[in-house]
Amino acid sequence: MAGGMESFEAAVPRSFPPQAVHGGSFKLTVQVVRRSATSADQITGPGTVPAVCYGPMNASTHLSFLQLRSLAKKTGEMELSLQSTSIPAPAPDEVIVRIEAAPINPSDLGLLLANADWSHARASGTPQHPVLTAPLSANAVQAMAARIDISMPVGNEGAGVVTEAGSSAAAQALMGKTVAVLGGAMYAQYRCVKVNQCLVLPDGTRAAEGASCFVNPLTALGMIGTMRLEGHKALAHTAAASNLGQMLNRLCLEDGIGLVNIVRKKEQEDLLKAAGATYVCRTDSPTFLKDLTDALAATGATIAFDAIGGGPLAGQILGCMEAAVNRGVSVYSRYGSTTHKQVYLYGSLDMSPAVLNRNYGMAWGVGGWLLTPYIEKIGPLAFQELKERVARELKTTFASHYSQEISLPEALRPEVVAEYSKRATGKKYLINPNKDL
Repeated sequence: MAGGMESFEAAVPRSFPPQAVHGGSFKLTVQVVRRSATSADQITGPGTVPAVCYGPMNASTHLSFLQLRSLAKKTGEMELSLQSTSIPAPAPDEVIVRIEAAPINPSDLGLLLANADWSHARASGTPQHPVLTAPLSANAVQAMAARIDISMPVGNEGAGVVTEAGSSAAAQALMGKTVAVLGGAMYAQYRCVKVNQCLVLPDGTRAAEGASCFVNPLTALGMIGTMRLEGHKALAHTAAASNLGQMLNRLCLEDGIGLVNIVRKKEQEDLLKAAGATYVCRTDSPTFLKDLTDALAATGATIAFDAIGGGPLAGQILGCMEAAVNRGVSVYSRYGSTTHKQVYLYGSLDMSPAVLNRNYGMAWGVGGWLLTPYIEKIGPLAFQELKERVARELKTTFASHYSQEISLPEALRPEVVAEYSKRATGKKYLINPNKDL
């Protein structure tokens, strides 16, 4: 796959729910690839977000292993598969990590599953090298033109043990260490990465405990950082009972930041209240808009991060922000309050159009939010400080929890794909690429 590149965009859900599509199919496979030592992941420093670079397929084999790959075909097939792949010996500033844990994040599902109809998936191959194929609509094929017929590895982050190291002192210092890795292609038994893509985990930390120490923790910290940079004092967050949402709640409690949690169900409200959340608003409640306005007024939150994306929720948040701000205003203005209200859409749990009913004045904004541009904005020193905080609080503030640990072959079973593609609260899956292999 010479010349192909997939940029890492942390914590930006790009996944699509399984739904009926017509006009083709989508196949996800694992394919044999080889990577030269000169085509290592491109990263220029500790504050740079890496991109995965796929090298020419003519490098000498040093280590062979299984890797999960996703392939969208112009014929209308989406294919997931496991295939043997190989890499050369590590360069001086590289290490080889035996991957023992890699989470399935929403930001992985878009590349992994795309907009294929997995309810009509067809299994083939062998138990050791399974292949799963699903229909892909003609519109979806057109939307993914840049990746058509390019077999792509998947998995933004993971963790494992360094089994081989390059000749540099920095690489040798990682030998035998358990590290977390950011850089893509983590749904594989091994990964060769630059030294500065690794974060050494505290002694006694298992790979499963450190597998999610980049995407969700840095996203939560990035949301708070964005709030501060843009002059807000508190924030609101939707889909707040997710792993990320629970993490953000702990972080705000620890740092004394007002947070309005927005959820769909009572059990999600109970979960957050048990974790110490002060303000939890349920969209299924008949008093939702009043409850939300009261919480926004109490906290002074004028910025929100919305994982839902579609439907009326973003507009409702802006309307309630305006109502909360106007509680302290005695002079009427037909242009609304002068307080700027901002909603950032960072997810797409609802793929329908966002509906904005203009009842919130003129001082407002709706936009997209990605972690990568935020990291670039704050620079390498601040980025390093964030990573160090994550490492210190990995088992407390930034702890992640998983409902299932699955192997690479299990990740391609139709019934398993149907479960992790739901992105349901409390149903996060962890892949152990070396399980049962």
